Amino acid sequence: MKFKRAILFTTLTTLLAAAAAPAEAAYRWRRTKTTNTAPVISGTPATSVQATAAYSFTPTASDAQNNTLRFYISNKPAWASFSSSTGRLTGTPASTQAGTYSNIAIRVTDGYLTAALPSFSVTVTAAATATPVNTAPIITGAPPTSVTAGSAYAFAPKASDADNNMLAFSVSNKPAWAVFSTASGALTGTPTSTQAGTYSGIAISVSDGTAAATLPSFGITVTAPAPTPAPATGNATLSWSPPSQNTDGSALTNLTGFKVHHGTSAGSLNDVVQIQGAASTTYTFSQLASGTHYFAVSAYTSSGVESALSPVGSKIIQ
Repeated sequence: MKFKRAILFTTLTTLLAAAAAPAEAAYRWRRTKTTNTAPVISGTPATSVQATAAYSFTPTASDAQNNTLRFYISNKPAWASFSSSTGRLTGTPASTQAGTYSNIAIRVTDGYLTAALPSFSVTVTAAATATPVNTAPIITGAPPTSVTAGSAYAFAPKASDADNNMLAFSVSNKPAWAVFSTASGALTGTPTSTQAGTYSGIAISVSDGTAAATLPSFGITVTAPAPTPAPATGNATLSWSPPSQNTDGSALTNLTGFKVHHGTSAGSLNDVVQIQGAASTTYTFSQLASGTHYFAVSAYTSSGVESALSPVGSKIIQ
């Protein structure tokens, strides 16, 4: 009886061992199949952005088991938005949101394990102030380059500014005889005959306070006035025969001299030359100006009686 029990116990042990072997193998297969590794996340986020400019950062993440990944963030700036499916952090801070946003942490999980980027900060700097672009003024004009001494010289350039800035003018190498207007750029003056010569390198500029423009430099030649020609002059010689009778037919015995009358009008012979001597019969007018001159002669006696004028004669002086 004892022998049968031993055989039965041995048989049961063998059956149990055989039944246990497949179960242990299955356990080992399930344990290998469900082993999981943590996801991997990487990336270097920008740590500064200018106010009113766009900020964007998207980390790179992967999972060896291809598990679905989900992203989380801590200390997200108020001006930013965050995508839990991509981990993307984006936003445009306003000018009032300048400052430093610290300890921002982005992490990723596959549902079992989690990985995180090192925490970082984003500093929002003040927006740059736009500097207005200034346009240089424009100046044009063709100044006269000569003037006669004693005559007036004048030149005023034309100037404009696209920004409507106030303009001011300046000049270099201004002639001593000229005056200059800083308000209009006008150059004026009247040189004298002693200031004849050439005045070079004159430059007129205009400025809007920021930029300037200059006309090409120029010169002004002051020429001496042409000499005044000497007036044309000429001579006129008159001749006459002395009278021998009075108007009543009596003999003229007290003839004393003659008066020669001259003028530039036949009715106005106001230039009178008195010639003493009854024997005088000619007289010459010298340095007569150009034009027509009129002449007549009268005789007078020792008693002061003067005859009527002779017929009026004329001569043209050229």
